[in-house]
Amino acid sequence: MTSTATPRRRLHGDPLDDPEFAERYRAMQARDARFDGQFITGVHSTGIYCRPSCPAVAPKASNVSFYLTAAAAHEAGLRACKRCLPDAVPGSPQWDLRDDLAARAMRLIADGVVEREGVPGLAARLGYTPRHLTRVLTGELGAGPLALARAHRAQTARALLTSTALPAADVAFASGFGSIRQFNDTIREVYERSPLELRAAARVRERRPGTAVAGRDAASGTSTDAALDGGVVRLRLPARPPFDAAGVFGWLAARALDGVELAGDDRYERTLRLPGGPAVVAFAASGDAAAPAIDVEARLATLADLPPLVARVRRLFDLDADAVAIDAALARDPALAASVAATPGIRVPGCLDAHELVFRALIGQQVSVKAARTALARLAAELGEQLPPRADGAPSTLFPTAAAIAEHGHAVLRGPAARVRTIIDVASRLESGALVVAAECERVELQADLLSVPGIGPWTAGYVAMRVTRAPDVLLTGDLALRNGAEQLGLPSTAGELAALGTRWAPWRSYASMHLWRAAAAKI
Repeated sequence: MTSTATPRRRLHGDPLDDPEFAERYRAMQARDARFDGQFITGVHSTGIYCRPSCPAVAPKASNVSFYLTAAAAHEAGLRACKRCLPDAVPGSPQWDLRDDLAARAMRLIADGVVEREGVPGLAARLGYTPRHLTRVLTGELGAGPLALARAHRAQTARALLTSTALPAADVAFASGFGSIRQFNDTIREVYERSPLELRAAARVRERRPGTAVAGRDAASGTSTDAALDGGVVRLRLPARPPFDAAGVFGWLAARALDGVELAGDDRYERTLRLPGGPAVVAFAASGDAAAPAIDVEARLATLADLPPLVARVRRLFDLDADAVAIDAALARDPALAASVAATPGIRVPGCLDAHELVFRALIGQQVSVKAARTALARLAAELGEQLPPRADGAPSTLFPTAAAIAEHGHAVLRGPAARVRTIIDVASRLESGALVVAAECERVELQADLLSVPGIGPWTAGYVAMRVTRAPDVLLTGDLALRNGAEQLGLPSTAGELAALGTRWAPWRSYASMHLWRAAAAKI
């Protein structure tokens, strides 16, 4: 399905004369769940907005507008449907696919930047004035940054109200609201219920026969038996199916660092720095093939860190990827068809900490995964901050900061002197702000900035862009393992030939890369 940044509103005359409106209207009529989260159906005759798969009777086309964000629907005076809970679905893949100003702003808004730094801080990170940013977001998404952040707070609050036993006051501040009154007013306006009524309705749905499975709210995909237990927050994040969770867990396990991470076939636990302080987080696969999800268990320094954690987990597991479209495109290549059939819903793992990923890439280039793990674990043990050990054996070492590596890396790092100099140089640049590596970076500019650093080549720049900014169309033909995987699948194994052939996989070359890496690992 095609997509543009502009909300598709009703036109004078027959709205079905607009091809994009007609395409979305057909998806809504078919109640096609594949498009949940990709756009929102606003029904002006009832004053509500729904997910495309809402089971309600399809409205007339003349009564419908389509929006890309809940905030735009709120700005149009609509409230969320109580039946289909339109915000309880995986997010739009557009914010990962696109690399324009609006998409990069949406990544930061999901990370809670507006709550921490305000609109001026959001605009400064993106390199624009608040006025220009507001104008662009309003024009393209139908809502400005404050409205978008408000909608995100409301969605976070709904998830916490329906998935945890946190007191309403804790939910308010964990979601980023500045006051209880603001929280209550917003929830009533968006959902036409008070926070406690919203929670009670979720409990009723859970008890209703056929609407819940194993303590899970069938509509929202969030765990309803979770609570704040001993300082631990638990919730469930839905994924867009199909979802190769095992592949992501396997990737993380192969690269897990002693002390920092603990990984198995279906569980991953690690330490992490969040804006409010250190955290220990654990993830496990849950749900089923039709409604896959990741269960999150987090021990946080402050509940305010929950929204940024959720945003980063969604990127780590690539939960919002349009797997149906990706698989269909790659399966058209006979060389990849069998791999796609064997591994539907393959994901490109993101990262939880952009600076850490940079050092993993620098230390891991041109060495085996095992050798990189050894070197990185030594670096973490020597320079990482130690958290109080726990009786359950959870990881207790934080990966070193760029400042620690810049100051003490010479005494710890091993290998060629030129590579050590590059790592120290990058650490100093990251610490000073001379080099910015973050999810909101413009991808071409980020790769250019990395390539300008002596000692960084195309592989490192491309790998960082792929995993930090979620770039979907990177093919690292300089990677030996990737070329070995290509050879296993009967594809060219030279960098030039593979790059030329790989153009037919655009715009999904990052996902094709995962299939090639998997083929190489299968040979081993």
